[in-house]
Amino acid sequence: MNKIFSLTSVLVLAVNVAFAQAGELKSNSDYFNSLRTISTAVPIISISPDSRAGGMGDVGVASDPDVNSMYWNPAKLAFLEDETKALSISYTPWLNELVNDINLAYLSFAYKLNNKQALGFAMRYFSLGDIKFTDNDGNPLGEGKPYEVTFNGAYALKVGERVSLAVGLRYIFSDITNGYQTTSIEPGKAFAADLGVYYKSREVNMDGGLKQAVSLGANFSNIGSKISYGNDAEADFIPANLRLGGAYHLRLDKYNRIAFMVEANKLLVPTPPVREGDEGFTGDRNGNGSEDDGSIIAGKDDDVSSFQGVIQSFTDAPGGAREEFEEVQLNGGLEFWYDEKFALRGGYQWEHAQKGGRQYFTMGLGIKFNVLGVDFAYLIPASATVKSPLENTLRFTIRFDFEGGDS
Repeated sequence: MNKIFSLTSVLVLAVNVAFAQAGELKSNSDYFNSLRTISTAVPIISISPDSRAGGMGDVGVASDPDVNSMYWNPAKLAFLEDETKALSISYTPWLNELVNDINLAYLSFAYKLNNKQALGFAMRYFSLGDIKFTDNDGNPLGEGKPYEVTFNGAYALKVGERVSLAVGLRYIFSDITNGYQTTSIEPGKAFAADLGVYYKSREVNMDGGLKQAVSLGANFSNIGSKISYGNDAEADFIPANLRLGGAYHLRLDKYNRIAFMVEANKLLVPTPPVREGDEGFTGDRNGNGSEDDGSIIAGKDDDVSSFQGVIQSFTDAPGGAREEFEEVQLNGGLEFWYDEKFALRGGYQWEHAQKGGRQYFTMGLGIKFNVLGVDFAYLIPASATVKSPLENTLRFTIRFDFEGGDS
């Protein structure tokens, strides 16, 4: 009883502190109507790489496992069918309506060691095309072919009949001036880790011959070092992320099954504080005028280590609890399979308008033969003000299942 009381007290105190923090900005309410996005380096590594998940609203932490599970939740790899050896190649045109030389390619391989263990490997390559560099006056300095690449590895293990855990490692290389010689900018390098957990229940018989099951998943991704582009350059956070989700699986009959999935995502990166001198904040927290000395009015100092940034990201928003909830991105999707050969998919993503406002619908389809599978995805914007680089773009994935199959 004492333990329960103590835990309740801690939770109440945490909520009170968060809302008290929000109270610091009552005299500056315009803050809540401004754009308050959190920026990171190499944001491309947080973009959905495969077309199956891309057609389901970018959900995947608790969906049925497949060869691309390592990105969404590496723990799902342990639930692949025994003897599975699968390869996947994905291609995504970027800003397709403006240019034709920017694209994202993703290669993934999964190997089931035995009925409890699995390995995964992946490589992501993002080409920014040909870039012409200029100085501050617009004078040409040269041309380059910037690119970013990541290499991933993961190990998954069933720790019970229905639960699995996994750890993944990632190396990130970002060369933003490739081909253009400069002494002040160097390629950025970083290392990161992923930690995942996955649960899949048994199928339970229902009235009318239906069968149901649920699955749950959680994945901490990109927990690692900062990235810097030179000895004197300031190190930036990479997009560390927490992904939580669940799925409801319903088998209608021998040939038809459907799954409904929901997910919540939060960047584990510090929220920039409000400082004196920021636009609209030329006074102290009570609205009194004072010198614009850059001191923090609300929030916490974001000049911290990457690990401290992860911990701090849950309680550092200048707007308190209200803003912390605004930083949570929500995704939902569904997937219908007929005879394990043809799939229809749909989904939706919602993000708060002041945190980026990326809101869109997705649709997709999949076709599966004995060894070969093909997935397609298409994005439909739902925001009139925020443009997506994937608008009117068809993305596709080709999968090869050499032995066994996806569960």
